Amino acid sequence: MKRFYPENRLTESSMGERVMADLRMRIISKDIHEGAILSENKLSQEYNMSRSPIRDALKLLEKEGLVQLKRMGAKVIGLSEQDIDEIYDIRIIIESFVFKKLLKSETASLIHDLYKILEMMKVAVKYHDADEFSFRDIEFHEKIITFIQHRHIEILWSNLRPIMECLILLSMRHRMEENKADFNRVIENHELLIQAIENKDEQLVDEAFYKNFNDVHKQSDDLWSNPIFLKRASMYHE
Repeated sequence: MKRFYPENRLTESSMGERVMADLRMRIISKDIHEGAILSENKLSQEYNMSRSPIRDALKLLEKEGLVQLKRMGAKVIGLSEQDIDEIYDIRIIIESFVFKKLLKSETASLIHDLYKILEMMKVAVKYHDADEFSFRDIEFHEKIITFIQHRHIEILWSNLRPIMECLILLSMRHRMEENKADFNRVIENHELLIQAIENKDEQLVDEAFYKNFNDVHKQSDDLWSNPIFLKRASMYHE
């Protein structure tokens, strides 16, 4: 069967983690629709594995709010557009807090790492690789978040990351297919974020931060309500 989540990112993952990553992507892309009932037996046949890793995957997806376990199987809850807005709200709260902390920190090593990641993002665009760009984008922001060494912020981020990762993958695949030139703007926004941190300029930090998030979210708004765009994004590698 076709896998929706990039398999090259799961080479060291357990069977349960592989199933969970793929089901999460299928639910968020609406390949599996809200209200559908996921049977352990049927999923076991689909993924050609025992029921135990399937059961583990469904339990974790329930904790993420994507399914609800019932006696007859797991009922798909999915993500509404409001859910997506709220997820972005939480991400903005986390990163705005982190950026304020960075204004008072020595960030030379962080700046070096961010420029390195940014170069890899540019290479991904050059080779039309939306998935690689997505993972580098996540790495870029995670590098910033973890730099301040705030344990509970990192816990919040780790809980948010799996769903955020799927949203970014789908968004960047959509952008690559529909408007590749827009990646120049995305790259420029990330360069502005680095300059803001490097210069310890609070006004520039605010400008760069909100420009990045408002632009990215705005550019993806038409994706979540359009089944055709979502299907294209989920079938990106076919």
